[in-house]
Amino acid sequence: MKIESKRLILRNWEDGDVEDIVDGLNNIEVAKWMAGVPYPYTENDAKQFIQHTKGQDENVKISLAIVLKASNKVIGGTEIRNINKKDGTAGGGIWLNEKYQKNGYGTEAFSTRNKYCFDVLKLRRIENGYFRGNEKSRRMQLKLGYKDEGIRRKKFLCLATNKYVDECITGLLKEEFIEWSDKIE
Repeated sequence: MKIESKRLILRNWEDGDVEDIVDGLNNIEVAKWMAGVPYPYTENDAKQFIQHTKGQDENVKISLAIVLKASNKVIGGTEIRNINKKDGTAGGGIWLNEKYQKNGYGTEAFSTRNKYCFDVLKLRRIENGYFRGNEKSRRMQLKLGYKDEGIRRKKFLCLATNKYVDECITGLLKEEFIEWSDKIE
C-alpha cells in the first residue's frame, strides 16, 4: 500500500526501515507516549515489529511507515486499527521521530491517513486518543477536527515508563473531516 501527500509517502513497512525505526523510537520523549513501545528500543524490537506488520490483515489493521519524500527517510509511523466495516469505525495512532516534529509532518500524515479512512475504507468515524499530558498530540488532533470525548483511566501500561497511564479519547466524524477539509482548501 502507498498513499501520497505533498511531502510524505505512507507505505507498508520494509526490512530496510529498521535503522530509521530505532532512530525514532529509541527516545524516551517519543516512547513515553506509546503503550507498546519499550525503552530502550532495540534493533531486534524493530525487526520483530516489521515481521509482525507483514502478517497483518488489512481488513482489520493497517500499519504504515511515514516517509519523507525529499530524503526517502522513515520519520514515523501511523496505524489504522480495529477496522469495523459494519459500523464504519476504526482507531489508530501516530508517532514521529522527535527530530522531525514541529514541521507539520504529523498533521500532514494524520490528515492523509484520515482521508484514506473516509474516502477509501468508507468509514464514518475514527476514534483516536492520546496519553494525558501529551499536549502535542492533543493539539494536532483538535486542529484536524477531532473532539475530546472522554478519559479511560489507567487504560494502558506504558512499556517505556512501566506506569499505567490515562488515555484521553478523541473522535472524528466523516462530516467533521469534510468540514475541516473544506476550510483548508
